[in-house]
Amino acid sequence: MSATRRFVFALAAAVLALLALAGARPALAEVRIGAVVSATGLAEYLGAPEKRTLELYVAAINAAGGVNGETLTLILHDDGGDPETARTLATRLVEQDKVVAVIGGTTTATTLAMMPVLEAAQIPFVSLGGAVQIVEPVHKWVFKTPHTDRMACEKIFADLKRRKLTTIAMMSGTDAFGRSMRDQCVKAAPSAGITIAHEETYGPADTDVTAQLSAIKRKAGLQAVVVAGHGQGPAIVTRSYRQLAIPLPLYQSHGVASKQFIALAGPAAEGVRLPAAPLLVADKLPDGDPQKAVLQAYASTWQKATGQAVSAFGGHAYDGLMLVVEAAKRAGSFEPAKLRDAIEQTRGYIGTSGVFTMSPTDHTGLDLSALRLLEIRKGDWVLVSEQGS
Repeated sequence: MSATRRFVFALAAAVLALLALAGARPALAEVRIGAVVSATGLAEYLGAPEKRTLELYVAAINAAGGVNGETLTLILHDDGGDPETARTLATRLVEQDKVVAVIGGTTTATTLAMMPVLEAAQIPFVSLGGAVQIVEPVHKWVFKTPHTDRMACEKIFADLKRRKLTTIAMMSGTDAFGRSMRDQCVKAAPSAGITIAHEETYGPADTDVTAQLSAIKRKAGLQAVVVAGHGQGPAIVTRSYRQLAIPLPLYQSHGVASKQFIALAGPAAEGVRLPAAPLLVADKLPDGDPQKAVLQAYASTWQKATGQAVSAFGGHAYDGLMLVVEAAKRAGSFEPAKLRDAIEQTRGYIGTSGVFTMSPTDHTGLDLSALRLLEIRKGDWVLVSEQGS
């Protein structure tokens, strides 16, 4: 068993031991790790599992002896999904809390607001946002753990081509992620052999998208619809889509990779396809999959701690924390500059989102194979064969 796998299993055991110790708390820490997530607000179902994951695993790391002989203090703030609040909290982490690294930015918008603050302060920042613009162009101090929106477009388009569906409509959120994914899909479509023949948008707080979807239904020649968005909006789109009986395959982005999306969309989610992290189907992966042990350990820990189904977004937070921890171990230090360099030198780290290999020109470190194509059937995730339709 590799050292990484031994650490994962030891960490999982430490979390479970902590759960059995009512009232137990780790010792005061010497190293401060900052986090800003959207634990409330419109992005709550992304940010809440991120918050809980960070709390669980920082406690587990401390219970297992800390890192480099030091215990960790998690300084965690909730931005409510508001970019200006996120920027203010990033400033507070730097100036008042004196953190050595920051994990967070649940959404693209909050991440982009935090980036200038952390870049100027030269503090390593591991984002949980999805848009490719977070890491392209490369920013020296900024990394991210989720797959990019460009990768999501490419994964969806490859499946459309396998199904011989080449003319589509796009329904995009007007938030930063929705706009970015729309732009990435528009760029990727020609080389993928996809024609985007119609476009509509919706706002993050919209509760009625009947007009937009009716326009899609009236458009002749469409073969499928792709939704670019996260949060509650895509569930509203999905419910209205079924109510209008639009007879076309519906695709969502990895921004809905949570059982909460299925709960919000209800029976309307049946048959929806999306690219997502393999964490959602950990038990359905073949035994030889290099991620399976890591995924199952995280899923078991999460479910026993919360009683809830796993969310890809909690997994992204786990990856962010572990990338920082593993980098500190290799560097032998939490000094920000050394930590940044070690994160960039990550090679072959097995996380929940994929196998990470960073470089000076790649601060995501994942390729398209890290995304799996899923379909929602009977309220659960099913792996879709990528050899056929």
